[in-house]
Amino acid sequence: MPMPPAPRPLLLLTRPRPDSERDAARLGHDALISPVLRIVPVDHDGALLAQAHGLVFTSAHAVPSAGPGRGRPAICVGERTAQAARDAGFAVTVGQGTADSLAPLIAACPVPLVHAHGRHLAQRLPVPGVVVYDQQPLALTPVARAALMGARPLVVPVWSPRSARLLSAMAAGARAPLRLVAISAAADAAWTAPAALRIVAETPSGPAMDAAIRRAMIAEPR
Repeated sequence: MPMPPAPRPLLLLTRPRPDSERDAARLGHDALISPVLRIVPVDHDGALLAQAHGLVFTSAHAVPSAGPGRGRPAICVGERTAQAARDAGFAVTVGQGTADSLAPLIAACPVPLVHAHGRHLAQRLPVPGVVVYDQQPLALTPVARAALMGARPLVVPVWSPRSARLLSAMAAGARAPLRLVAISAAADAAWTAPAALRIVAETPSGPAMDAAIRRAMIAEPR
């Protein structure tokens, strides 16, 4: 008797819901959305950001807090954040997806800068910072927990070391074959649960993550 075909992997998307919904629509694979983080605004000095000569953004989630761009310079970590800043009216300079890539751009900027960022910051930058949102953890949905205990392979992208730590703790007892896709070596290193396959994106960017996710979806089972 021929062996039945292996089940097609399911994509488990755990970014905040608006991001996961965009990812699902763009990637076009069978996807299960179960955010492990939600973005919640926090009280901050809005006037300081609105009056700042220039801003640094390491997440698109921080852009609305800075008020209208009015042509002010904004140094952005990557293209997704840069587009949000352009849409808000900032004059954008784009980094290469990492905080380290922003250092020479910050040094070359002719005006004082303020970094608007989340409460859980992976790396401090050499400019004053203002916390404008929190990334609060969420439990996986019952459907996602059931998928972790099933037989269907799961492709699991992680977009930061913190989300990798949170999700791998929830997936520690998973029975499903997990195919990890990490945006960086640091995110990969933060993953502690078993994984049948591990892929690190070639660069810490959205297009590179998309390519890595597609590789994981079609990988041959081991």
